[in-house]
Parts: sequence; structure tokens; C-alpha cells
Amino acid sequence: MEALLGKTLEELQTIAQSVGLQKFAGKQLAEWLYVRRVKTIDEMTNISLKGRKALKERYTIGRHAPVREAVSIDGTRKYLFEISILHSPTSASKSCFIETVYIPEEERATLCVSTQAGCKMGCRFCMTGILGFQGHLPAGEILNQIFEVDALAVSQQQPALTNIVYMGEGEPMDNLDEVLQSLAIMTASYGCAWSPKRITVSTVGIPAMKRFLDESECHLAVSMHNPFVNERAQIMPAEKLMSITEVISLLKQYDWAHQRRVSFEYICWGGKNDSPRHAKEILRLLRGLNCRINLIRFHEGVERVAQTNIEERHFPASNEKQMEWLRDYLTENGITTTIRRSRGEDILAACGMLVNALQ
Repeated sequence: MEALLGKTLEELQTIAQSVGLQKFAGKQLAEWLYVRRVKTIDEMTNISLKGRKALKERYTIGRHAPVREAVSIDGTRKYLFEISILHSPTSASKSCFIETVYIPEEERATLCVSTQAGCKMGCRFCMTGILGFQGHLPAGEILNQIFEVDALAVSQQQPALTNIVYMGEGEPMDNLDEVLQSLAIMTASYGCAWSPKRITVSTVGIPAMKRFLDESECHLAVSMHNPFVNERAQIMPAEKLMSITEVISLLKQYDWAHQRRVSFEYICWGGKNDSPRHAKEILRLLRGLNCRINLIRFHEGVERVAQTNIEERHFPASNEKQMEWLRDYLTENGITTTIRRSRGEDILAACGMLVNALQ
């Protein structure tokens, strides 16, 4: 049966009429789904018994709990979901697994959600890329991660979600229809009514990014990792779809001086992308763009778990001193740069480590 979760108000109005209800019942459905967040149609008490029966014959809510949980020594929690994916535009959905990461900090909490099972982009330093691509998540499966983990956090007396980052498994711009639909529901007055300022969507930089920039007001995070086109292409095949210079040229056409922000993610490898040569090229590329940079420590556990040879792939992690130099150099030259604190590495929940290890 089809899930109601992930449907827009207009779609819910159409569904209501299709089962014999009045159009206004679509707004009632939206309130039950996105405000009260019910898990069964029977809980929709202002819908007639006849209407609920008709709905249950064709639809489910689409909510389901994670099947496993792992807790890090730093409080980060990783959840494994068995989900339905859009196998292809022309065939039925199928089941597989994805991971979602909850990151608490004092009174705040960020959720890192997945948008695909696996990933097509094939970045050579990322465990999720090693999984390969298994399918797109429909909007309802993206929202289910948010609703289920938020409810679990409250039940465990952890902070409720304050921020969401679309930085889990997959390339969000490669599943843009469903990502935009989930964002619309999260930010709509009939939905969760979140400010777009609380949501960040990541990308390696592919042509679909322009549509995201035009249709969403959420923040953007671009995975750069190397400012030189030829060097970036060796580790990120997506460079051939849209070069980092093309990405930045596009970003410079938009206004980043007010509420909306763009940031660049930059994993640091010793002697590979943390040199003065790279730092100067970053400054040259980003000149005139209002942005910030997040430096990320490389987790060599990525290579070990993937059972690949670290020396063969030549991805040694930068040392702390070099990362601090790079941070200070970029900041002193006009680009606010921070070193992101690593969270959840011991449970394979840190950046680039989602490989469904809980399965």
C-alpha cells in the first residue's frame, strides 16, 4: 500500500477526495501527519470512521522505527532503517537499509539524514561510495528518519532536533524531486513549519544543483576537498560532470549575504591537499563569494573497514598542526574557516563512514 507520509497538501487533498472525503480533509490529514505525527490512520479522530476505513484500504501512514541503534562514547547515535526505495521510475519499490546519525550537543541536536541507499558518485575516500548505488529514497522515507529519531530523542531525554543536514548516504541533488518535496513539507506552514535556516543540503556539485538553488531557501554545503580540477577529478568522478570552477561560478550568481549560507566541506590529507599551493588556489577560487569552509579530519578507519590498502590509495590524514595552519591562513585571508569536531567515529558514524555496518 502507498504511504501518506511525504505527500504535499495538494496531494493529500486529492487523496481525501479519492476516498470520498471533502477536500478540506486534506488539511486535516496534513495536521495528523506533520504536526501531531501519528503512526496509524485510526488516530485521526476527526476523520469519520467511514473515511478512515476507506483510507486504510489503500494507504498506510508510512512510519516505521529503526531496526538497530549504536551509541558512541561521545553521545552520537547511529540508527539503521530498513526502508522502501524507488527502485526505478518504471518499477516497484524494494527494501534495503540506510543509516541516519543523531548528533546531540548541549541543548541542540543535529540529524544527518540519507537521501539514497548507497551513492552513485564514487568518491574514492568515502565508504558509502564503495557500497555503490541501490536506489532513491522517496520523500516519506526521508521524513521518517526525521520523525522517528526526533521521537526517540525525546523519549530518551535527549535534545529534540534543532537542525537537519542532508549529508548521509547519497547525493541529494541526484534525488532532487524527492529531496525538494521533503524540504517543502519540512518548511511549509501546513507541514513542520521549520525555518529553512535550520536545514543544510550537501552536494559534490552536479548540474541539478542550479534547480535546488532556484527552488529552495535552505543552506548549501559543497564538498570541495581539492581546488584543482585535475587533482579533484582523481578522487571525485563527479568533477567530470561539473567542475569545481563551474560550481563556484554558478554560486557567485546568487546572493549569500543575508539569511542563506553556502559552505565548503574540505577533508584534509597530509601532503595531498593541505599545502600552501592548495590554500592559495582555494583563496583564488572563492574570491568574491561570501562563504565559509569546514575542515574535516580524515578517518583512516574508512579505509580499514572498507578492506582497502591505505598506502595504495594514498590518503594519509593531515596532522593537527597542518590543519590549524590551513584554518588560520584561510581565515586571515578573508574566508572564515573552522575545523569540524569529529563525532561518532567509534561507531562508524563520522563523515564518509556510513556503510550500513549495523545491518
